[in-house]
Amino acid sequence: MFTRGLTGSVLVLLGGLVVSTLPRSTQLLQVGLLVEIRGSEVGRMAGLTVVLLGLGLLAAAWLALCRHVAVAVGAERDGALVLVRHAVVVWSAPLLLAPPLFSRDGWSYAAQGTMAHVGISPYDHGPSVLHGPVVQAVDPMWMDTATPYGPLPLVAGDLFADVTGNPWILAIGHRGVALIGLVLLAWAVPRMARWAGVDPALASVVALASPLMLANGVGGLHNDLLMVGLMAAALVVAAEHGWALAAVLGGCAAAVKAPGGLVCVAVALVSLPVLATTAERLRRLGGVAVVSLGTLVGLSVVTGLGLGWVGGLTVPATVNTPLSLTTLVGGAFDWVARVLGTGLPNALFLDLVRQAGTVTAAGVAVWVALTWPTGRREPALAAVAVVVGTLVVLSPVVHLWYFLWVTPFLAALRLGRVAASGLLAASVVLGLVAPLDSSLHGAYLAIVLGSMLVAVLVPVLLLTRSARNRLDKIVRSRWLAVP
Repeated sequence: MFTRGLTGSVLVLLGGLVVSTLPRSTQLLQVGLLVEIRGSEVGRMAGLTVVLLGLGLLAAAWLALCRHVAVAVGAERDGALVLVRHAVVVWSAPLLLAPPLFSRDGWSYAAQGTMAHVGISPYDHGPSVLHGPVVQAVDPMWMDTATPYGPLPLVAGDLFADVTGNPWILAIGHRGVALIGLVLLAWAVPRMARWAGVDPALASVVALASPLMLANGVGGLHNDLLMVGLMAAALVVAAEHGWALAAVLGGCAAAVKAPGGLVCVAVALVSLPVLATTAERLRRLGGVAVVSLGTLVGLSVVTGLGLGWVGGLTVPATVNTPLSLTTLVGGAFDWVARVLGTGLPNALFLDLVRQAGTVTAAGVAVWVALTWPTGRREPALAAVAVVVGTLVVLSPVVHLWYFLWVTPFLAALRLGRVAASGLLAASVVLGLVAPLDSSLHGAYLAIVLGSMLVAVLVPVLLLTRSARNRLDKIVRSRWLAVP
């Protein structure tokens, strides 16, 4: 099980060196064989195949670990949580030194941190103001775009740029920052699971070691991992130590990416007395808001970066992604309008449906804040899952790594059989399809080949009789009722 997962992770690393975008000046591109492989269609297809096979091995090892944890008894059950954490370390290790995988966001982080270091505001300018290796692998789509991120990742990038200008090392530094979020989840998820009566080891293996996490969180090194780690820590601190420090952590989560601040709804709920009145709710929500926003604004001011991140909040919505429900629905309405020759403006329904989705998500957050049970830990955990999950479903733009926002909270909840099976299946599929996301812009042959391989791997991992029996055993044994 451990060897299979480690082998898969190594294959993802090796294949990633072929399919990932690298700066032209990187020393690795001086290796003639690698250059030949990357320069040929056959070589790139072989690299993609290696990546997908590696992800398949990781998925198989993860499902085996889930089953082992679910059926463990006696001494094995007592050591299950340590076993899970050991697996996370072993399976993540080969990816730590990898370039940004399956997305170029890591290269953008390196460039934005360098901009902050040389005194150029990433909120006013795109990476195109820089020259040299640090911008060679940045996605051209974002070269002239200001960053939508808060001050914390930019401060980290500034510190890294003070040490080196090598973009690969800078990206690895940002992966280290992202992995702080993984450490926070390793601390928080078992505690949240105990609130809901779920096996802490099973919740941890689902939240920490899945293909979704390893491919998009560790390999992709997205800021979202640090954000969700701070969110989970804020919720646990609110339940166990009080709301003030938790609100500070919620503000720090928002200082990574703005959606992180949504955890403050649950911070207020769990810290209130049972059956709190509406007036008590409003006072506590106001107090949490003041502290969290004060933390966010304070970090923006103290770091010297200012509040430019507010204007950057609309940046992600400038692209259309196939995982966004509101984008798909709005686009479909616009297509029908064009076919019918209505003469309506282009993207009219796209904008309307997206705005409706955003308003609905905000309405759900308000509804939860004003009506959800107070003073109880499990409902507060469910509140985060509902509020954040609604935002992901209705967001105008959704990438694979956005599902990291909600997975740890779902994994710690008592789920029904269908929901638990769906979570396991989604964690596999969203990991397997990671190479088919934005890292393969325009590479239609690679996308077709990758889709075919995923279409083979998914039935083997999830739909065969033995796979269904394995999933059923995981769900039945520990998720629904654990003392």
